Amino acid sequence: MSLNKITTCLWSDGQAEEAANYYISIFKNSKITHVQRYTEAGKEIHGQEPGSVLVVEFELNEYPFVALNGGPQVKFNESISFQIDCANQDEVDYYWQKLGEGGDEAKRQCRWLADKFGVSW
Repeated sequence: MSLNKITTCLWSDGQAEEAANYYISIFKNSKITHVQRYTEAGKEIHGQEPGSVLVVEFELNEYPFVALNGGPQVKFNESISFQIDCANQDEVDYYWQKLGEGGDEAKRQCRWLADKFGVSW
């Protein structure tokens, strides 16, 4: 059982599973731990197809995250970002390249980037 009592939730518009798989492909010691799907219950409110992904729980370097398919109402912005402690320039270059693929080129400044899902690193 993890001693970490804080879990980061990343709001998504239908890309939760894709984002979780993307992130675990970049970070070592990472995995998807649970996928929760929408059911028929509440469909009149949430409007999602039963069986589609609601939440993906995953770990990046053993830190817990949740990706939530919450809809288009909320977008990421630069007011929240993640920092990665790197041992050397090669590691910095690795994350810069991997996380920057498909990201917003206009937001690459001052050693920060926005990945293809809009998350700032």
